[in-house]
Amino acid sequence: MNPLPVDIDPHRRACLRALALAAGVGAGLTWPRAARAASEPLATADATDAPNAADAVGAAGPVPAGLAVDWDWVDVQRQRAVPVRLYWPQRPEGAVASRSVPLVVFSHGIGGSRLGYSYLGRHLASQGWACLHVQHVGSDRALWFGNPFSLVSRLRRAAQESEAIHRVKDIHFALDSLLDSALQHSALGPVAEAIDPGRIVMAGHSYGANTSLLAIGARVARAGQVFDFRDERFRAAILVSTPPFYGEQDLPSILAAVQLPTLHITSNEDVILIPGYRSGPEDRLALYEAMPDRRKGLVVFDRGSHSIFTDRMVSGGYELNQDIKGATKMLATAFLRQQFERDPAALAAWHERWQPIVARTAGLAGAHDAKA
Repeated sequence: MNPLPVDIDPHRRACLRALALAAGVGAGLTWPRAARAASEPLATADATDAPNAADAVGAAGPVPAGLAVDWDWVDVQRQRAVPVRLYWPQRPEGAVASRSVPLVVFSHGIGGSRLGYSYLGRHLASQGWACLHVQHVGSDRALWFGNPFSLVSRLRRAAQESEAIHRVKDIHFALDSLLDSALQHSALGPVAEAIDPGRIVMAGHSYGANTSLLAIGARVARAGQVFDFRDERFRAAILVSTPPFYGEQDLPSILAAVQLPTLHITSNEDVILIPGYRSGPEDRLALYEAMPDRRKGLVVFDRGSHSIFTDRMVSGGYELNQDIKGATKMLATAFLRQQFERDPAALAAWHERWQPIVARTAGLAGAHDAKA
């Protein structure tokens, strides 16, 4: 657990201390076993948007590559708010050709928000990709407020099966709303007309990676019912620090229907600490190995905690933190170029640049498969 920053208010500090003492960082996706209580976590995710000094790093101000637009949508059918932030690429004189803008939809970890992972959203926009960051109100940063001694309980409630289902439905609703032909923005114009339907990618960190898996075809069976939330509009996925499905032994069966290219990112210090539900980097590797052999790739950084992939600046030390973030955002665009532009040179150049902080790669055409 990183040292608590000194410039946050006492209430927020108490929340973080309670979490640190009781659980370390994180809580996560729950798919309870049929024979277990519904409150038993099956996977965990990082405290991505915990209120601290780095909470809003990069969240405010203009996006160098273009625009950041916030919408506060509501899914009336579920009576659930779905706030989003859209990072939009800058185009010459604001002009956007029809169906020319590729899109990444991003799902945050537990305790996060649409403001998180701004380093990735900004970078994608600078490379011509729109990036839609979806906020999941049942497992977002609101968890950090309230009685600090019930924080772990709030995190565990947010990890239940019902919230996991709501999260993937948030993704469907947000994408539907963005692609609604009636959606207009003064600076963007008709958004739906600009999005390329053949280049829509799902991405997420931790709990958000679990949400991403459900959105691209992972299926879990419960009491004779199969939960299947695959959205056919996604053409690839980027999965960062994916937690396991605790209690599930047959990962190949859960993942068998995933037929999209996937990029898996983790580190050899990517550890989630919840009493009784510890999850280490070996779980990320097991999930990668269980994925169908269809254009999957893996990168394991030599160091870096579970939360180093968030906007937090203190995790892992400043230099490593910036290196991991720089490598992650460049890796994402290199993977996208490989998949949609058939450009393996970008991955080769990435590997050459970042090899000193990489412990292992696998399945990346254009990069040398390696193991430290």
